[in-house]
Amino acid sequence: MASLGHPAAFGRVTHAVVRALPESLSQHALRRAKGDEVDFARAERQHQQYVGVLGSKLGLQVVELPADESLPDCVFVEDVAVVCEETALLTRPGAPSRRKEVDMMKEALEKLQLNIVEMKDENATLDGGDVLFTAQNNSLFLLENRLLWKARCIMQQMSDHRYDKLTVPDDMAANCVYLNIPSKGHVLLYRTPEEYPESAKVYEKLKDHLLIPVSISEMEKVDGLLTCCSVLINKKGDS
Repeated sequence: MASLGHPAAFGRVTHAVVRALPESLSQHALRRAKGDEVDFARAERQHQQYVGVLGSKLGLQVVELPADESLPDCVFVEDVAVVCEETALLTRPGAPSRRKEVDMMKEALEKLQLNIVEMKDENATLDGGDVLFTAQNNSLFLLENRLLWKARCIMQQMSDHRYDKLTVPDDMAANCVYLNIPSKGHVLLYRTPEEYPESAKVYEKLKDHLLIPVSISEMEKVDGLLTCCSVLINKKGDS
C-alpha cells in the first residue's frame, strides 16, 4: 500500500543528500537472508541513474558524499538522518556496524545549516527507514518492516488527514518516492515495469503525476529500496 495524501506543502523538496556505493557492499552489506550476489557495476549504474533523476531531471541540489569501504551499507543514507522541515535528527542505527555512517551525514547537514539533534542515549537505537511521516501533521511513527501492513490503520487513527490508498501487488514495489516540486508538480519515482510489471501498471494510472520509473534491483538484493538512497530536504529559502 502506498499512501498518496497531497496537502500543498507535503513532499516539497529542494535538496537531496546521497552517498556513493562502496565496493564492499557486494560482499559485506547487511541483509535479512542470503540471496543472489550483487553485481557491483550494475548497482553503481543504477545508483548513478537514481542520482541523475534527482539532480538533472528534477532540478534538486544534490549533495553527493563519498563512499567508505569500511561502511558497506553507507549508500543507504535514509537510515542515519530524519529531517522534518529544517531540523535533522541524527539517528543511532540498530546495527553497530552502521553507526559511523552518521559522522559524514552530520557534516553534510551542518553545511546545509540545518538544526541538528543527536541521539545520545546509548540504550536507544533508531533507523531512519523505520520512520513514517503523515502528510497532514508531520507526526512520526516507528515501524518494523513486518508491521508495515498496519500502517494504514495507524495513520488513519493518529492523523486528521484523509488518505487515498493505492494498492500494488508487490510488496517491494510499494516503496516509492513522492515529491512535490513547483516546476514539476506531483512527482513519483517508482519501480520499473521490467522489475515489477503488475505494480507498474497501477502507478501508470496516476495521470496527474510526473511518473519516473527507476531501477534498483541490485541494491534490493541487500534490502535496499528507492527511499533508502537519499535524504530529502526542503530548505525554505531555496524553494
